[in-house]
Amino acid sequence: MNMFRSMKYRNFKLFFYGQSISLIGTWMQKTAVAWLVYRLTGSALLLGLTGFVGLIPSLILSPYAGSLIDRYNRYHIMVICQLISMLQAGALALLILFNHYNITAIICLSLLAGIVNAFDSTCRQSLMVDMVDDPQDLPNAIALNSTMTNFARIAGPAVAGLVLGQFGEDVCFFGNFFSYGPVLICIFMMKLNLAERKKATQGTWESLREGYIYVRSNPDIRSLIILLSVSSLLVMPFGTLIPIFAKDIFNGDANTFSWFEIAAGLGSVFSAVYLANLKSDKVLLPLIITSSIIFGISVLFVAYSKNLASSLFFMAISGAGMMAQSAAINTYLQTHTTLDMRARVISYYIMAYQGVMPIGSLLVGWMAGLIGTRVTVGVEGIMGILAAIVYLLHQKGRYQTSKDLSGYAQPVNLLNYTSQKIIRACWIRTSFRKKWDVNLKSNDKIKNT
Repeated sequence: MNMFRSMKYRNFKLFFYGQSISLIGTWMQKTAVAWLVYRLTGSALLLGLTGFVGLIPSLILSPYAGSLIDRYNRYHIMVICQLISMLQAGALALLILFNHYNITAIICLSLLAGIVNAFDSTCRQSLMVDMVDDPQDLPNAIALNSTMTNFARIAGPAVAGLVLGQFGEDVCFFGNFFSYGPVLICIFMMKLNLAERKKATQGTWESLREGYIYVRSNPDIRSLIILLSVSSLLVMPFGTLIPIFAKDIFNGDANTFSWFEIAAGLGSVFSAVYLANLKSDKVLLPLIITSSIIFGISVLFVAYSKNLASSLFFMAISGAGMMAQSAAINTYLQTHTTLDMRARVISYYIMAYQGVMPIGSLLVGWMAGLIGTRVTVGVEGIMGILAAIVYLLHQKGRYQTSKDLSGYAQPVNLLNYTSQKIIRACWIRTSFRKKWDVNLKSNDKIKNT
C-alpha cells in the first residue's frame, strides 16, 4: 500500500516496531504522572509545573543538542538516551512502589526525562533520513512515525486508565521501564550507513551560531518555527488543564481523563493517516494554515462544551488539528533543509514544539487559578485562530503571484488562493440557486396553467 511504502526499508521497519512499544509505555507514564500529581496536590499550578520541568530542557538545550548531533555519531547518542530513559522510568517506579510520594522527587525525575528528551527527540528525527534509502519516501516515513506516536497516545492512556484504577501508578511506571527492552533490541539490530563525520573543527558556539544564521536567513523556515512557537506557547498547553476538565468539571475519575487523551489521539491518528497518504508535499503550506485554524476553533469549543460527549468530540478535532499542524511543519522543514544543517534545524523545531510549551503550561496553570479553567482554554483557542490569520497575512506580504503551492519554485499568494476558492464556491452556489429558482418558477407556471 502507498501509505506504508516506507516499511520496505529494514532500518525504518525496526525503528517503527521498537518505538511503537516504547512509546505506549511513555504515554502510560505521562498519564500516570499527571494524574498522580493532581491526585496528591489538587493544584493546577503544580500540575503545570510538572509539565514545565518535563519540557523546558527542550527550550534551553535543543539548539546545543542539534549542534552536538550534527558533529558526532547520532546512532550512539540515541542508544545512550534510551538507556538513561529506561533508568529514569525504573527510578520513578521504585519511588512509588515504596510509597515515597515526594512531589519534589517526582518533579526532579520529570526534569531528568526532559533533559534526555531534548537530545533524544532531535536525534531520532535527524536519523529519519538515514532510515529510508529514497528521499522521496521521507515525508511518508515522517507521517508514519507521527501515526505511530499518536497511536501510542491512544493506547498508552487507555492502558494507563485501566491500570491506574486496578493497580496504581507504580505499575504504569514499571510498564514504561520494561517497554525500553524491545526498542533497544531493535536499535541494536539496525544497520545504518551513516556518513563519516569529519573531525569537529568548529567550537560549540560557532556551530550554534551557524545554525541560527541558517534558520534566520530562510524566511519560510523562520516563519514556520515562529508559528509553531506561538501555538506551543498559547494553544497547545490547554492539554495541561484536561485533568481539571475530567475530575472537576465533568466529575470523572482516571478513566474519564484517559478518554480525553484517547479522543485527542484518535484525531491525531486520523491526521497522520491523511498525511501518510499524501502523494505530493506541494499542499503542505495550505495544510498548515488550515490545520492551525481548525486547531484554534476546536480548542475554543472544548472550553465551552456543556457535556462530556461534545467535549470529547471537539477534543478529537483539536488532536487532528494539532497533529496536522506540527507534522506538516516537521515534514516541510526536513524536506527543505540541507543535510549538514538538518539536526540543527530540527533542534529549533523541537525547541519550538516542546521547549516553548512548558512556559505555556505554567501560564495556563496560573491563569486558570485567576480567571477559571474554561475561560483560560477559551482564550487559548482564540489565540490559535489569530496566530493562523497573522501567518496567512504574513504570507500575503511575502508572496504575490504563483500557481505553485509548494514553495519550491515560486512564491504563492495563499490569501488570494483561499479567497479565490471561497469566491468560486459562492459563485457556484449562487448560479445553482438562480437555476433552481428559474426551475421553480417554470414549474409554478406549468401548474397554474
